[in-house]
Amino acid sequence: MLICPICQAPLAEHDTGVACPAGHRFDRARQGYLNLLPVQHKKSRDPGDNQQMVEARRRFLEGGHYQPVAARLAALAAERQPRRWLDVGCGEGYYTAQLADALPAAQGYALDISREAVRRAARRSATVSWLVASMARIPLADASCDLLASVFSPLDWQETLRLLAPGGGLLRVGPTHEHLYELRARLYEDVRPYDDEKHLTQIPTGMRLVHSEKLSYTLQLEAAQDRADLLAMTPHGWRATAERRARVIDQPLAVTVAIRYDWIQRD
Repeated sequence: MLICPICQAPLAEHDTGVACPAGHRFDRARQGYLNLLPVQHKKSRDPGDNQQMVEARRRFLEGGHYQPVAARLAALAAERQPRRWLDVGCGEGYYTAQLADALPAAQGYALDISREAVRRAARRSATVSWLVASMARIPLADASCDLLASVFSPLDWQETLRLLAPGGGLLRVGPTHEHLYELRARLYEDVRPYDDEKHLTQIPTGMRLVHSEKLSYTLQLEAAQDRADLLAMTPHGWRATAERRARVIDQPLAVTVAIRYDWIQRD
């Protein structure tokens, strides 16, 4: 499954990590993950989410606020019965661990560009192969996956097409225009709707939408820490002014969680 991020040759276990025939070697961290993000592929010293963002997401998700989202993701994945799967943009591993539980007989991989996130994610499941890697240069072989999961994560569509075996598919989880509306209303003067079907126009030739469904519920955030963590784990936390962020943290909030699930299959 694994390929060298530098020369794309197959990687094999070697000493304390993996290596390719050309001699490119990558060590396995003490926590168990592989760092397959060469320095020449980085755009900054520590790309991806920082420690503060990762910890905020961990606290919020472990509070169970998005458990219905994760449960439906795991159920949809189990229906597809993949032999090999990959969570693209796994973050700190909350959704990945539930995918692994739902797919005990499958071979699972998960990657994120944030080393801080993967370091924490690797503690969640010993059955998943955890990788620090770029979504634009995923170090897995062509047609090696039956299912790709993308949860609130950007996508490289050509990489998606390359990785999927015929008949395999992408399970995409993303927000609808109603998602966190009440939060956005507190943060911005003008809450503009966005097109939650824009990604469908980007589906490449060779893939097609097979199934879509939505999940919606109201989340009551009584604790200030929960509201602060929600801000920290979304782009809204750094787009809004300090005054408006304080307005969110200081007052209880009932917010809509509105999610769309799409199964986009490779022909």
